[in-house]
Amino acid sequence: MATADDSRYYSEHDDRVGVPKHRNRKGRGPFRAPMYSDQMSRPKHRGGHGGGGGLGPRSRLPDDDGDVTMSDTPQDNSSQRNRFNPYGRPSNRRDERNRKGGRGGGNGGDYGGHRSHGSRGGGGSGCDGNRKNWFKMTIPFGKKYDKDWLLSALQNLCSIPFHAVHYHTEGNKAQFYIEDSTTANALVKVSRKITDKDGYKVTVIMNSCPPPTLIHTDLKPEDLEHLKQCMSKRFDGSQQSLDLNNIRVDPDLNALNVEVTLNRKNSMQAVIKIIEENIPELVSLNLSNNRLYRLDDLADIVSKIPNLKMLNLSHNELKTERELDKLKGLKMVEILLVGNPMCNHFKDHADYVSAVRERFPKLLKLDGLDLPPPIGFDLEVPPATLPPCKPSFFGSEDMKSIILSFLQQYFSVYDSGNRQPLLEAYHDGATFSLGIPFSLQNPAKSSLGEYQKDSRNIKRLKDPSTRFRLLKHTRLNVVAFLNELPRTQHDVASFNVDVNTYTNTLLAFTVTGVFKEVDGKSRDSFRAFSRVFIAVPAGNAGLCIVNDELFVRNATTEEIRCAFVAPAPTPSSSPVPTLSAVQQEMLAAFSLKSGMNLEWSQKCLQDNDWDFERAAQIFSGLKAHGKIPDVAFVK
Repeated sequence: MATADDSRYYSEHDDRVGVPKHRNRKGRGPFRAPMYSDQMSRPKHRGGHGGGGGLGPRSRLPDDDGDVTMSDTPQDNSSQRNRFNPYGRPSNRRDERNRKGGRGGGNGGDYGGHRSHGSRGGGGSGCDGNRKNWFKMTIPFGKKYDKDWLLSALQNLCSIPFHAVHYHTEGNKAQFYIEDSTTANALVKVSRKITDKDGYKVTVIMNSCPPPTLIHTDLKPEDLEHLKQCMSKRFDGSQQSLDLNNIRVDPDLNALNVEVTLNRKNSMQAVIKIIEENIPELVSLNLSNNRLYRLDDLADIVSKIPNLKMLNLSHNELKTERELDKLKGLKMVEILLVGNPMCNHFKDHADYVSAVRERFPKLLKLDGLDLPPPIGFDLEVPPATLPPCKPSFFGSEDMKSIILSFLQQYFSVYDSGNRQPLLEAYHDGATFSLGIPFSLQNPAKSSLGEYQKDSRNIKRLKDPSTRFRLLKHTRLNVVAFLNELPRTQHDVASFNVDVNTYTNTLLAFTVTGVFKEVDGKSRDSFRAFSRVFIAVPAGNAGLCIVNDELFVRNATTEEIRCAFVAPAPTPSSSPVPTLSAVQQEMLAAFSLKSGMNLEWSQKCLQDNDWDFERAAQIFSGLKAHGKIPDVAFVK
């Protein structure tokens, strides 16, 4: 027979299963119901924690005589257990919640499972004003983007103007806050409609949240004045240096109950504002021992304290050297970083110095140690603007003619329905490889899925046998593989050609541009490519490919906008189809007059129904606006 203590022991928070020999005995064993347990005298109500239930409706009424209310037993109150009573007494519920400290048996004393509005779905129009209409917008992997570019790209496509509140980075993410649901939802609709320069889609995620902290918590005017006086005591005018080491425990500020914590935005902004207004010529700044774990809020010193040469960030909590990117632009001569976790990530001191000096090229002293003088080229008079970028580099006009003629023939066949004639372009022992960007997010969901299985991205593939297997050997295998790739149409006007190496027996050049998949039905059918050809001379000033490396990615928004603006010839495996005698004569005359090759001349005449005069007018207009590519004039 179980003792009272035993009964209490088994009824309180015991997660063990019963002993098998007692499991089926009625009224005995460790699961015997306690006759006087509070759990048996309280019915369960929706909204209660874990189904444990709160007090019954009548038990909320005052009971001065202490008698047990019969309707509170499970047997008599079964109909109440799952029924919502709209006539409950809110005043008594509030009293009960106050007596129980707001916990009770239900959802915080919330009768019948009611929840306060705004607790889900974005804070909507809740009765809690602190949660109203705030949303956190997250850009996965957004840290790699320039803030101005990202916000500008979002605003260009967003149907509603927005203000990004408290833009910051956390890990690899970029985050900011939006104050109303309409704007937040408009931003979400922009998700995956922007393509970055590497071909990746920019994703936008929305989550409801309380108002971001420290937005409206600027220091009070009197606190700012106390901080200003404290900083004046820590300023050395002879050295133009300011020592804010461990300022959070400054006795003067603590005595006045002024909290200055520099890893909070309001405090750092207050400090920078005081420096800007009073000592903009500051040369040395000590921010050691302030628990700084990121430098986003310190980035303003680049523009507001331009003369800063020495910065002490030692004994803080900076975890990666990438935080120093926020301070690029400072002409730093000395910096102290010792005591930060980032210092332990380097295997040797040379790597550490190199990483820091990459951000501050003129650095002469690091952590108190002198560095060798930097190697650089200073221009006495910096150029007003950067020189214009040249679209292609061929090395010579002869080389340009050979390569453009080769590309015109190659892609004319490649874009046709049959790529088999490309066998003539490859060497017997030719090799080919395909690569695509490797996304760490979710490669399986990449829109480049048809290229995924054959991608030889060596960053992803570590197994040498797999790398070798994905390399296509001999021209038969190369062309057979090319025939399996999606049908395409290349925008020859988008081509940029750079000759890397050329000798009498070898030529290596890179072609970049845009193409679209003929069978594609969406923006994802536009691709950008980079193709490296290594070729040897062939008969009649031709080329024979010995190595071909193709890299494919999604085209950016700008590349898609500019693609296929100029007219392109119709893909054909035969440059000049059979024409009538009159058409051939007209074609020869038009080619002679325009200077274009036969294929482009034929295209122009065909588009104008073989009307010589109209074709000549159209040609003159396009040429005047520079819309005819160089390849049209290669004969």
